[in-house]
Amino acid sequence: MGAEMAKNKRRKIMLLTGASRGIGHATVQYFSAKGWRVITCSRYPFPDECPWGGGQENHVQIDLADPRKTIEAIEVIRNKLDGRLDALVNNAGISPKGPNGERLNTLDTDLMSWGQVFHVNFFASVVLARGLKDELAAAKGSVVNVTSIAGARVHPFAGAAYATSKAALAALTREMAYDFGPLGVRVNAIAPGEVETSILSEGTDEIVKKLPMRRLGQPKEVASAIYFLCSDESSYISGTEIEVNGAQHV
Repeated sequence: MGAEMAKNKRRKIMLLTGASRGIGHATVQYFSAKGWRVITCSRYPFPDECPWGGGQENHVQIDLADPRKTIEAIEVIRNKLDGRLDALVNNAGISPKGPNGERLNTLDTDLMSWGQVFHVNFFASVVLARGLKDELAAAKGSVVNVTSIAGARVHPFAGAAYATSKAALAALTREMAYDFGPLGVRVNAIAPGEVETSILSEGTDEIVKKLPMRRLGQPKEVASAIYFLCSDESSYISGTEIEVNGAQHV
């Protein structure tokens, strides 16, 4: 009984990429409010005036566009854990634009940009999950991959490299759910639509007019969906992608 009580009192740990703004920032706040310890990963060093909270000791600076540095960071992250990782949320994503902010399509996206996008949006998720599989298994934890509505249809603002990387991430979610399931680890995805953040593209208001719910989603609404997939309330859900877009996909 004593060991079981100690287990239940252990503070849960979540590792999050892309924490500095938008959905990532809201997710840090949401999990922190629920009592979780959140370890953040970003290509930026921990700022003196941290916008997301957590403290220097809970931050790891990683350039996810560099596979070698991402692999090297695994040991740094592991040293911050207690042998268990309750949740890994792969939220980091980049979508390069043209010189005038225009969408880059399959004809004008250079090969280097394709590589950078896929390393951040896709390969980093594989590297982190595989590198921390023992800690995830020890906690019977969850992995949540943040995909996008752009992964299922051509989007007026999201570039081709971004969209295809998110489609690949959705497929990876299914593969990981199959492979990690025997370890007791659940793997799911959420696919946000138009969410009100500081990086909305000009013209989003025209999309909103056509949404069934006639409004933008809020970062907290996405964060709560992520939390659900990391909680015991979703204990038999794995291998699925939840649309968080106000019925934009219908």
